[in-house]
Amino acid sequence: MMLRGQEIFWSFFLGIILPFFLQAVKLTSSRTQLPYEYYSLPFCQPSKITYKAENLGEVLRGDRIVNTPFQVSMNVEKKCEVLCNFPNKPVTLTVEQSKLIAERIREDYYVHLIADNLPVATRLEFYSNREEEEKKKEKDVQFEHGYRLGFMDNNKFYLHNHLSFILYYHREDVEESQEHTYRVVRFEVIPQSIKLEDLKADEKSMCTLPEATGSAPQEIDPTKENQLLFTYSVHWEESDIKWASRWDTYLTMSDVQIHWFSIINSVVVVFFLSGILSMIIIRTLRKDIANYNKEDDIEDTMEESGWKLVHGDVFRPPQYPMILSSLLGSGIQLFCMILIVIFVAMLGMLSPSSRGALMTTACFLFMFMGVFGGFFAGRLYRTLKGHRWKKGAFCTAMLYPGVVFGICFVLNCFIWGKHSSGAVPFPTMVALLCMWFGISLPLVYLGYYFGFRKQPYDNPVRTNQIPRQIPEQRWYMNKFVGILMAGILPFGAMFIELFFIFSAIWENQFYYLFGFLFLVFIILVVSCSQISIVMVYFQLCAELDIVEFIPSLLYFGYTALMVLSFWLLTGTIGFYAAYMFVRKIYAAVKID
Repeated sequence: MMLRGQEIFWSFFLGIILPFFLQAVKLTSSRTQLPYEYYSLPFCQPSKITYKAENLGEVLRGDRIVNTPFQVSMNVEKKCEVLCNFPNKPVTLTVEQSKLIAERIREDYYVHLIADNLPVATRLEFYSNREEEEKKKEKDVQFEHGYRLGFMDNNKFYLHNHLSFILYYHREDVEESQEHTYRVVRFEVIPQSIKLEDLKADEKSMCTLPEATGSAPQEIDPTKENQLLFTYSVHWEESDIKWASRWDTYLTMSDVQIHWFSIINSVVVVFFLSGILSMIIIRTLRKDIANYNKEDDIEDTMEESGWKLVHGDVFRPPQYPMILSSLLGSGIQLFCMILIVIFVAMLGMLSPSSRGALMTTACFLFMFMGVFGGFFAGRLYRTLKGHRWKKGAFCTAMLYPGVVFGICFVLNCFIWGKHSSGAVPFPTMVALLCMWFGISLPLVYLGYYFGFRKQPYDNPVRTNQIPRQIPEQRWYMNKFVGILMAGILPFGAMFIELFFIFSAIWENQFYYLFGFLFLVFIILVVSCSQISIVMVYFQLCAELDIVEFIPSLLYFGYTALMVLSFWLLTGTIGFYAAYMFVRKIYAAVKID
């Protein structure tokens, strides 16, 4: 919010109060993963409830931004004011409402408010060093997103019914002849639980807060009706924080060194794989190719061995070429979408201040990247001797998105049953289906058409008509063992960054270290390519071949979707790296 000095002067001179709107976003809990609307609990309501128009990302996140009855004005202090404007008539909670509040407190729910698009935060102060000398010096300060609905003590429930808002504003430096500009740069809250008898309210809805040492908390007994007052206070402070830096409070990470450790760890993994690749390509492969191409030793030429032995089978089409090309096409879609989203976010174009922008951008990009997914899938399908390109295009457009939609729909039914705001509304679901069938499907068909018409990949050797019999493999060459071995190193390259991403998702935190994420993503692509080449070479040399049911369901369901997407992404990277490697080495061998 930006106000000029003249506006503030005339507002005080004429007795006009400039309104400053506080809005509620949702209630969240890291224990249940079920967000709820603000007014799902019996909070004080304004005379008219108005919901903000939200974008796709906000809806999918479960945000339901709504107005509140808090009356806040620019630079106007309020010591204590009753929220519901009934000072002589406290709010009476029914037994059902009391049970609901007690349940939400037990589930550790947080309340999220915003002012001028800044989320409210609770200040946490603690000592970083336990030594007595260090304690006397200074405290470390961190901020918790939102504020706790209440707390438990000796199996009793206490509600935070008084909120002390602290709003920081920055006065822009201007010349003497110009007007001052005021900008809100931080929004904090100190929640308190104060018993009804300790709050003294008058007829003007003003109240007096008790001394901190002599006040008792407001208990919520779930077995009976409860009476209480909802009150709040407002305090303004001038701050040196500038407008451009006002989000730093919410995005500052205290563990940046861990991210650098992650990068160094990932680089070490890449160098390790590069060393193995260098040994294979520079030493082993050169030696193999030189031996295979010797024309002076007829017996060696006639008696093939090693990876040259399987040259007539290495490019044999798989049993289900349509499914393989469809999965790889979806992997290309994911790769292009993730690469663009991370790069754009790294440049600062997807700031958390633009709520839902990241998820909205990801959804639309995935739809539009269908043309590239269809192109690569179509060309590969033709290379694998496929002929039904229309069916292949339909499979590419429907297989992965269909699995994702099916899982999300089942999870959404359970969320609907809990009346959570995390449930995707029916109009939004229809809009997503329209995007799927109206944007993604036609683009996949378009890309598939041109990809199928393009010249197929040129394999350097012919495929034998009779498949070669696969000999019995040693245990360490088993495909499942190979999958585990191939997945360990790429996972080790980015598991630390994955930890922070998952923490941000499941604990309702902000993740904005996209510079680190971009580097880790590049390392992941390189490491996946390298480990795929290494594992394919080894195969060629051995011849071919949470607290409740619904929260737990949501956790494992959404995690399964992320695992599926990650599997498609890394599998696509590994397939194309290994395919180019195999074409390259067999192109270097003279085969009659």
